[in-house]
Amino acid sequence: MRKFDIKNIKMRKVTVDELSDKMLLVNLYATQALTIIIGLVWTFFQGQNLLEIFRMPTSFSFLYWAAGLAAFVVAFDIGISRWIPDEAKDDGGVNERIFRQRPLWHIALLCAVVGICEELLFRGAIQHAIGPYWTSILFAAIHVRYLRHWIPTGLVFGISYALGWLQIHTGTIWAPVVTHFLVDLTMGIIIRYRREEEE
Repeated sequence: MRKFDIKNIKMRKVTVDELSDKMLLVNLYATQALTIIIGLVWTFFQGQNLLEIFRMPTSFSFLYWAAGLAAFVVAFDIGISRWIPDEAKDDGGVNERIFRQRPLWHIALLCAVVGICEELLFRGAIQHAIGPYWTSILFAAIHVRYLRHWIPTGLVFGISYALGWLQIHTGTIWAPVVTHFLVDLTMGIIIRYRREEEE
């Protein structure tokens, strides 16, 4: 039996077009699983109570703030898209591939999973440790598909900073979770049905 040699592992860059729909989904869910595991471990070592982080507030006024921020982000994104050339906002086709043929219930599920997992890690754990500014730099950095262009990178940073401010202002992680969900859901639906109209 041959011994395992780590030097024999070969890595190659794979574009989104080379991934099947199933592999793209596996990668997405695996990334979110890793995100929530890191978030859970980080909050544990910070001595935070997970039930306290996700405690539902007694007042639902945070929903107004969450929906308002989501509406602003979507309106700004759609508005700025009219003046930015497509190549300046290109994400390598990832969002298009994720949403273009997905049923509405699956788009909603994906957006809920991403919103909860990423907000636990970034607002629940990282922001608790280093504040909203540095958290937003990390948030923009993990959205690596946008890093080739400064406009989407700046937008991701700005959105993350706004989510951090929203959590501080409302005092609940549910505000950024709901905003994240609504922004992703709206943009996913736009991609899904715009594509359908083009075909």
